[in-house]
Amino acid sequence: MSEHQHVAQQFQASRQHLLAVAYRILGSRSEAEDAVQEAWLRLARTDAGEIDNLGGWLTTVVARLCLDTLRSRKLRNDPPPEATGQVVQVDDLERDAQVAQATGQALVVVLDTLAPAERVCFVLHDVFNLSFDEIAAIVNRSPAAARQIASRARRRVRGSPMPDPDLKRQREVVTAFRAAARNGDFAALLALLDPAVVLRADAAAVEFNRSRQAEGAANFTAETHGAAAVADFFKGRARAAEVGLIDGAPGLIFVANGEARGVCECVIEANRIVEINLIVDPETVKTLQLSFAE
Repeated sequence: MSEHQHVAQQFQASRQHLLAVAYRILGSRSEAEDAVQEAWLRLARTDAGEIDNLGGWLTTVVARLCLDTLRSRKLRNDPPPEATGQVVQVDDLERDAQVAQATGQALVVVLDTLAPAERVCFVLHDVFNLSFDEIAAIVNRSPAAARQIASRARRRVRGSPMPDPDLKRQREVVTAFRAAARNGDFAALLALLDPAVVLRADAAAVEFNRSRQAEGAANFTAETHGAAAVADFFKGRARAAEVGLIDGAPGLIFVANGEARGVCECVIEANRIVEINLIVDPETVKTLQLSFAE
């Protein structure tokens, strides 16, 4: 058997699982089939010999394609796909009560209310039991952020009211953080940050900050660790930031000329910020569901 035939055989063995993943995320049989077909085309252009776990690689590719499809729907403001009555069969190992509930069209309707990243994180973790380390790479977030996104989606799916008491407290923490940053209150910033907090910035944010070095902008890289370093970065900043919801969770939205130009996603545990994701890439910002706090 040739290498190409062996890879094709492995792909066919994974096909039903991949269709199940894509269908749960997208709620559309035709779009699910398109995603799986595109994954096959990408595999054909890849040296399969360099892939350690082909099944995991294919699942990641399909999930990323589904995320792109959900984001495109949002940008075009497309209506949810109509129910077809078709249900993709799943492997026997997946036929437990949780997956059986997840196959229902009623849940598909609920999933259509979620932001793209929420939907992907929830389905991959709660239905297919992927780890948050695996999911983080798919949605371009840290494992902690992916866990928070999935938890938020789970509350919505279960019908918990939004905002809930936890969300209200998180908003209070973010509001206090913005005030401390604007006032240059280093001590207050330290009190709101976990000692091991990490600030992650996308490439666009790093480049923008580098361009402002001559104006005295603080130097930082893609990751900044520790409460003192993160507090020093935010001290005296956030004047253009407003407290809002980013994909349903409290964070800071940077506004210029009436448009959102960047966000700070805040991961909060035990009333302290443990992670901040700074995103200013315009294309990524467009995919986020943003609203301002009342």
